[in-house]
Amino acid sequence: MTTTGEDHTRAPTGPWWWERRRGAVLDVGLALASAAECGAEGVPFARDAGVPVWLGVVFGLLAGSVLLVRRKWPVAVVLVAVAVTPAEMGLLMGVVGLYTLAACELPRRVIVALAGMSLVGTMIVTFVRVRQDMARGDLTLGDWFVPFAAVATSLGVTAPPLLLGLYVGARRRLMESLRERADSLERELQLLAERAEERAEWARSEERTRIAREMHDVVAHRVSLMVVHAAALQAVARKDPEKAVRNAALVGDMGRQALTELREMLGVLRSGDSAEAVRRRVEPGPVPLAAVGVAAAEAASKAAAEVDVVDGPWLSELEELVGQSAAAGMVVALSVEGELRSYPAEVEQTAYRVVQEALTNVHKHAAGAKTYVRLAHRSAEIAMQVENDSPPEPGSASAGLPSGGNGLLGMRERVVALGGVFVSGPTDAGGFRVSAVIPAA
Repeated sequence: MTTTGEDHTRAPTGPWWWERRRGAVLDVGLALASAAECGAEGVPFARDAGVPVWLGVVFGLLAGSVLLVRRKWPVAVVLVAVAVTPAEMGLLMGVVGLYTLAACELPRRVIVALAGMSLVGTMIVTFVRVRQDMARGDLTLGDWFVPFAAVATSLGVTAPPLLLGLYVGARRRLMESLRERADSLERELQLLAERAEERAEWARSEERTRIAREMHDVVAHRVSLMVVHAAALQAVARKDPEKAVRNAALVGDMGRQALTELREMLGVLRSGDSAEAVRRRVEPGPVPLAAVGVAAAEAASKAAAEVDVVDGPWLSELEELVGQSAAAGMVVALSVEGELRSYPAEVEQTAYRVVQEALTNVHKHAAGAKTYVRLAHRSAEIAMQVENDSPPEPGSASAGLPSGGNGLLGMRERVVALGGVFVSGPTDAGGFRVSAVIPAA
């Protein structure tokens, strides 16, 4: 049984909005580090602002802990980082927040707007701080250093996390797209394999039906004639020994012919089962999904392409077939119209089987009735008709021959499969008629 990539996707195992526990641990660690940083920077902020130190520390701790929700609300984290930038705190929060913002699936205009706000805020705060330091005399560089330091610091704090986040987000989306395409391809392969298996099963069913029909045609006619001759043999064994001997010889010939045809069919069926196929069935191994689809498709094509595996009979043997029925005591007349020519193998075999099955039905259901076999070779088709008169003793069956009810159905299936027309039914005179027309091509 095959599985798709979706089956291997692990369910979220982290608490709340985290998909993994390690993600939750990482965010908690970053939030603690950010809270510690902001809390430490809250001390000078409180002194400069003239508020109690503990209030500045609490403010820093609360602001830094916002990093805990960076995966769920990255916009809020960046806004808080921009808001506390004038207090000279939240450096870690701003860097991590920009990275998370750029890596998540938000509209580009939102990412650019927030990144621009962070860049401008950092640039202004740095510009003011450096200018104050130079005014106090802490820095003795020229006036050019103030804008340089502001631009360099703001770019250094904003650009790296933003670019890294954009790269990671694009790579993540690419991997998700490839995974979705792989899952879609695997589902398509699985669907193709299922359809190929259905076609193979349909082809196997058709082949079983065809083999059953062929077996019925081969066995039913031969065995029916054997039963007829055996009944005749029983009737004349004491009165006419010579005729009994002839009937016994005919029974033997019919039995040998039936055995020969059955042996040929079984031999062909067994020849398709190679040693390699047997070895594969005995020692099965893991088969990729694509190989399953290809193998099933090949099996379906092979099974569908196999037709008439047995060298079937030909129309040239029709006189012999009629002669066998005449030898069994049937009064049968054969008439052929048109010039005899060669047809495709399946056409000749179907025409022969129709006549054969019709004669078998006469033996079964109308023993002693006179029968007419007509064959017409036309320009684009071949037509055949087997018609028998009403039996001398209505309701009698020849030697108790059983009937499975599949003869007419098999004839119809054969003819219709070749695009022909099949009609059967009783006649006005009390007999039965079987007619078929098969295209010559």
